Amino acid sequence: MAYVGTPIDTTNQFQSLQGKRFSGNASTTAFTLDIAPSSVFDIEVFVENVRQDPNSAYSLSGTTLTFAAAPPSGTNNIYVIHQAKAVGTISPAAGTVNADSFDNTVISGHTELTALPDGTDELLISDAGTIKRIDIDDLMPKSYAHWRLNGNQDTDSSANITSMNISESSNITISSGTFTITKAGVYHMFFNATFQATQSTGGERQVGITIKVNDTGISQSRDQVILEDSGNSFGQCSCAAVKNLSVGDTIKFQVDQSYSGGNIVAYGDLTNGTIVRLSGF
Repeated sequence: MAYVGTPIDTTNQFQSLQGKRFSGNASTTAFTLDIAPSSVFDIEVFVENVRQDPNSAYSLSGTTLTFAAAPPSGTNNIYVIHQAKAVGTISPAAGTVNADSFDNTVISGHTELTALPDGTDELLISDAGTIKRIDIDDLMPKSYAHWRLNGNQDTDSSANITSMNISESSNITISSGTFTITKAGVYHMFFNATFQATQSTGGERQVGITIKVNDTGISQSRDQVILEDSGNSFGQCSCAAVKNLSVGDTIKFQVDQSYSGGNIVAYGDLTNGTIVRLSGF
């Protein structure tokens, strides 16, 4: 006839019971188990194939099993069977732990972060359904360099800004005014220059600035500086660019004027720039 009752669970594996044998000598009462039971009722103890009363025949302290009276002499005449499930573990199959298996304590039960995360701290993220880890540093904008011109610089001909005072830099190499990228990503570059006349001969001069990536100009700006008799006339240019850069790419900031003669300088205190990584690896 057909099976009647609750269907047998054939999808789960049962844990094997664990046991241990001892040999009595008519004097020893204490024996050491491999696993510490939680209670005398978590084990079955047999002496000469006779089950012992857990209420009076033995006691437990950690892994030590102590009989009320010494078992008789014999080879493997004492055996213990662990009944509790704690003696084994079951590992869930890969891909079987889902959202229904967790509650909020998976997050709220852990220690709260009380400081800004380090760049190497990691998060888990789903990449098209595949769980991957990612550094905090790869998700957050980070200023890689902020600089200003350290003293006035002559602009007689096209020249890279080289005498820089770097107030902040990270994960980038700086040499003779050349910034070399060491972490790929999308970068925002800003260049602001103020020009000052150094001679009072009258007239005007055209001056300009350029942001260069791998020695190719990608953004520039120009202005006119009127040379007054006082020699205190100023002009100003600003330009910016956003570009996806790779490791090893270089950034340079260039100033120039269209007239040679030492009439114009890039004014140190007011000439500056920033390089900010917006995102990327």
